[in-house]
Amino acid sequence: MTLTELTKRLEPPNKQFDGYLILNDGNATWTLSFVQGQLLYASDQLHAVRRWDRILKQYFPNWNWQDETTQPIDPQSWQTDLLDQGIQQQKLSLIRAKLLIRKVAQECLFELSNCLYLQTDWQPRSLSLSRACRSIALSNWEVKMTLSQVKTMQQQWQAAEVERLSPTLSPTLKNTTSAQFLPISRQYLNGDLTLWDVADQSKKSVTELAQSLLPFVDKGILEFQTIPDVSLPADPAVVPSTATVQVPNAVTVSASTPRVVSSPQVTSPLLRVREPVKIDARQPNSQTTSINQTTPIKGKATIACIDDSPVLAHTLKKILVSAGYDVLIIQEPMRGFTQLIEHQPSLILLDLMLPNADGYSVCKFLRDTPIFEKTPIIILTGQNKPIDRARARLAGATEFLVKPPQPEHLIQMIEKHLKTD
Repeated sequence: MTLTELTKRLEPPNKQFDGYLILNDGNATWTLSFVQGQLLYASDQLHAVRRWDRILKQYFPNWNWQDETTQPIDPQSWQTDLLDQGIQQQKLSLIRAKLLIRKVAQECLFELSNCLYLQTDWQPRSLSLSRACRSIALSNWEVKMTLSQVKTMQQQWQAAEVERLSPTLSPTLKNTTSAQFLPISRQYLNGDLTLWDVADQSKKSVTELAQSLLPFVDKGILEFQTIPDVSLPADPAVVPSTATVQVPNAVTVSASTPRVVSSPQVTSPLLRVREPVKIDARQPNSQTTSINQTTPIKGKATIACIDDSPVLAHTLKKILVSAGYDVLIIQEPMRGFTQLIEHQPSLILLDLMLPNADGYSVCKFLRDTPIFEKTPIIILTGQNKPIDRARARLAGATEFLVKPPQPEHLIQMIEKHLKTD
């Protein structure tokens, strides 16, 4: 299935839709939860609990959710209920919870993109979630950004020539006598962890991991097998309906194994790479996003500059740093949104002419994101016509500034809006 087709499948019936999108490829099922037409969570049938627990620990290692879950949870919505519970109990911050949702969605959407066909079923349902929990749902723009990353993931996976594998499979040591040259520790090869799990624990990308292990499959040292999901807490009130899938049979991947690896009961359509899914904003992608920070003068704020021009970015940085501001440079908004969420700039300078994006659309997207709903956004552009200013206002821009900006004028405008804010 092409990403264009998948994107169409993800469009809710209306902008206020609450409920679920159920997708099925004939072998597995995915459930996507929507609130007010926006994606709140994505869950797969095969490893719903395993994925939840793994990614939750990455972003919230101190929340022992299995022991601290006290309220009965709906079998169909247990993940969103736990998100809501964690937010209300202040166990989860809104920013990192949003990053968690994006990573889960990215993995699930990658899986879905590799299905040959999908049956879809929209199921309206009133979801009793707090306003704070609803605010972390992914906007349409964020979903598009995620799908763009999924496309990159597919290309990398195919380039590594590991398409016959699936990240949901478990690498298992088959022949211990020749295991001394394995690229990873034996502790990851006991048949209890999927490639997703091993990649996170060993700090490798899934593509790199799969590519390094595949030669050992052809040599008969390793095999890949399907494994069941992990269990939820014993409380009968917390049992997901998707946890009934049984995957008892091992599937050996050999040199002659076809492209899609499957068991007699479950066909896994996944393939996947995790390298571009490094959402930790403290380790940005050096090819697309650079964060230049200096120690700000006490009382000053962080200013984000979204502009693909290195020359203008350098000019803006020089002006702002000299005024005592901390500067966040983002050259590609689709890949830099994570940095915006992590750093929460006090003001955003936004160029209209951006690669793979329309500045007006980026501005509107930021305005539709609760975190940036009231953040001052100053549009930078070489176009200074009344219609351009009108479009900027409609998109939610606070101010409109012709570039290259005069240093004094720029600083005055920033200070004006920061004081107002």
